[in-house]
Amino acid sequence: MKIYAIGDVHLSFRKQANPFCWDSAEINKPMELFGEKWREHYRKIYKNWMGTVETGDLVLMPGDISWALKLHEAKFDLEFLGLLPGTILCVAGNHDYWWQSLTQVRAVLPQNIKVIQNDHIQCGNLAVCGSRGWWCPGSGRFKTEDLKIYRRELLRMENSLQGVVSKKIEDIIVLIHFMPTNEFHQKNEFIELFQRYGVNTVIYSHLHGEAARLRLPDSAWGINFYLVSADYVDFTPFAIETLKGSY
Repeated sequence: MKIYAIGDVHLSFRKQANPFCWDSAEINKPMELFGEKWREHYRKIYKNWMGTVETGDLVLMPGDISWALKLHEAKFDLEFLGLLPGTILCVAGNHDYWWQSLTQVRAVLPQNIKVIQNDHIQCGNLAVCGSRGWWCPGSGRFKTEDLKIYRRELLRMENSLQGVVSKKIEDIIVLIHFMPTNEFHQKNEFIELFQRYGVNTVIYSHLHGEAARLRLPDSAWGINFYLVSADYVDFTPFAIETLKGSY
């Protein structure tokens, strides 16, 4: 089993996607609004995914899966991901408004997709934990009203990590949508959580285009960090190196 990651795929299919006839695709929110690189990005994702990922692999997705506002509106986006090989593990992003009731979300997921919220997923000796995260204190974007959300996401992350404690786990990967520090890379409570629970790898997204320059270094505080926003990884699932390499 190999491990890959890609985030912020921002799907918005209006009807069922047909990879054998992309000209028939109907999209609610064409992503080229954000740059020519994003034109028909779903075609790139499909082609690159099919050429990279095999059936027994894991693909980790740190949020912003669909532009849908309601769960039923995400149907065709989830079905598109259901066409792809590998087991997909997800956390929510700040644009995943369709992800409200965890029970209802899990009830409609394709068989190859699993979601994480206040819990974790174990794959052999590997545990995948996570939460959405939020803007971190000290950021230029952080406002007083953000503190409540930041604290809630810290709690969700700790709930996810706590479930691993009593299990025989050799490696922990964390999925988090937002970069888990402010843009100045100041150590905070997320980083302290990761250190306390022995997290080795953190995968995040959210940063696009020029904002990718704010990314964390590849390694800091004894943790490996991966930015995997779809445009940053050229719409290709990115290979993740863990303690054991492949599982």
